[in-house]
Amino acid sequence: MTTKQKHWRNRIIVAIALFAGALIIEATGTLERTFGEPGALYAEFALFLIPFLVGGYDVLIEAARKLAHGHGLDESFLMSIATLGAFALVFFPDTDPHMAEGAAVMLFYQVGELFQSYAVGRSRKSISDMMDIAPEFANMERDGQLVQVDPFEVAIGDHIIVKPGERIPLDGTVIEGESQIDTSALTGESVPRTAKAGDEVISGCVNTSGTLTIAVAKPYEDSTVARILEMVENAADKKARTEAFITRFARYYTPIVVGLAAAIAILPPLFVENWPDWILRGLTFLVVSCPCALVISVPLSFFGGIGGASRMGILVKGSNYLEALAKVDTVVFDKTGTLTSGTFTVTDVLPAEGFARQQLLELAAHAEAYSNHPIAVSIQRAYDGAIDLKRISKTEEISGHGINALIDGHAVLAGNDKLMYLHDIAYETAEMIGTQIHLSVDGAYAGSLIIGDTVKADARQAITDLHAVGVQRAIMLTGDRQPVAAAVADDLGLDDYHAELLPQDKVAQLEAIMRTDGECAADDDKGKRIGRVAFVGDGINDAPVLMRADVGIAMGAMGSDAAIEAADVVLMDDKPTQIARAIRCARKTMRIVWQNIIFALGIKFAVLILAAFGIANMWMAVFADVGVAVIAILNAMRAMRTKGL
Repeated sequence: MTTKQKHWRNRIIVAIALFAGALIIEATGTLERTFGEPGALYAEFALFLIPFLVGGYDVLIEAARKLAHGHGLDESFLMSIATLGAFALVFFPDTDPHMAEGAAVMLFYQVGELFQSYAVGRSRKSISDMMDIAPEFANMERDGQLVQVDPFEVAIGDHIIVKPGERIPLDGTVIEGESQIDTSALTGESVPRTAKAGDEVISGCVNTSGTLTIAVAKPYEDSTVARILEMVENAADKKARTEAFITRFARYYTPIVVGLAAAIAILPPLFVENWPDWILRGLTFLVVSCPCALVISVPLSFFGGIGGASRMGILVKGSNYLEALAKVDTVVFDKTGTLTSGTFTVTDVLPAEGFARQQLLELAAHAEAYSNHPIAVSIQRAYDGAIDLKRISKTEEISGHGINALIDGHAVLAGNDKLMYLHDIAYETAEMIGTQIHLSVDGAYAGSLIIGDTVKADARQAITDLHAVGVQRAIMLTGDRQPVAAAVADDLGLDDYHAELLPQDKVAQLEAIMRTDGECAADDDKGKRIGRVAFVGDGINDAPVLMRADVGIAMGAMGSDAAIEAADVVLMDDKPTQIARAIRCARKTMRIVWQNIIFALGIKFAVLILAAFGIANMWMAVFADVGVAVIAILNAMRAMRTKGL
């Protein structure tokens, strides 16, 4: 609880104590014995005015300030008019006094507002805890001394030193040392990971044991921690349709009910007199009509859902994406790095006649020397010789096909079937599971390499979990060969797959899936889509598909910048099982949102009708306003709980 909230709480406690004392004095008849009639009525007015002003003076000031600026029709205005009106009934001596109710309404309203402030603070903290990952400094060695510098001052290639217990300030590669890395702030994963020389590490993680020397790979503004903080800060700006509707609803609802309350208070007495009774009905109507239960609990539910997801290592960029995620009934996967580990190894070398195994590996390693694609890296690693860059005159990457290089003056092609077909080179297809990379030299086929990739340990469970949460179709899109795609799809239990796709083909295939989804999930004659399609990927070439999907999900903090930028949801680890958890979190949040909407509107409309007919009193109005708001806020706070998801 903040210092401001503590002062607020203490003031309310004092006001409630004064209110209780006033009730005791009024109930014992002390005022009648001391002041007589009608003096006791005015003494009661002064007695209850004290706790009213102590507890609610700030509400009155806020209402007056907003009214002066033309923005008066909010809950502070409604509370001020209703409670002051209850006190104003003292000028109608023939009616029962309502000063106690007026003071009670203000005090209970303030209790509700304090509770709301605390709940919002807890929700914000669940997200702002992510801000703790922001590094305050980086250690650099200068003139033999270790100095602390601002992370913004560190350039690519600089060496930084991270001591045990310190947070890694920038992304990079370990060049010296070995340690355990706590990634829980980013991924929600409690088990530390080992980092040693040659391993990539990301900013925001905590170094728990040994000292590490890290070569910086990115400037701070492009680092993982900077991207995460930007996503968290921008999440609140993107409202869900339900949340935006409630905001618009309150904008029109409030002036309408103020007008109805005024009509109830003024029009009937013109014909049937009895002003005090109708004024009281109008005031009660005003108290009930306050929309704070809706305008607070609905955004709070979304905020809590986003905060709860962040604690699981799932970053949702806005409540609109959380709402869309709850409707997902089809999940489309990229293969490499998403369902498979993306850690490739050369499993076989198949030289054509006239070429030796080592010669083929040498040609492939030099052709792929300038590429950082995982397949290229695996080929470079498989070649046990030194790559001489001077032998390479030029390299050209052909998107979705492979590499065209000039090595020792010879034209070398390294790539897939499409590349061979494009250059009219007859190639041989190997009946092996894995990605086949063909090579040709000066137009003659030189052979191929078989690159193997392993399915992620939890990929099969991820598909099972998705079906369990009601996802109807799990589909894989890949540029890999048909046999490889078929083997992976069969192993994981996917509903469908599409192989040998170029990056642009993936977008077209996704659009075809989305059209099919619309036909299958029509809710009216127009074929309006009920379900949503999510695409999960991690590579640069996945960015267009991530943007085109209803919900784009980027895998892993080490995914490409383009994929993370294009995605709506970012999973901070590489576990596809997180997708089902994200959907469950989104659906739980939406259930809570609609529970609050139905409950709040149902109670309010019922008591509004009773108030209009004079059946509801001020105490019922207090429950319909503050009571409903507190219950809705308590319900909204459940969205932050992630246990069991």
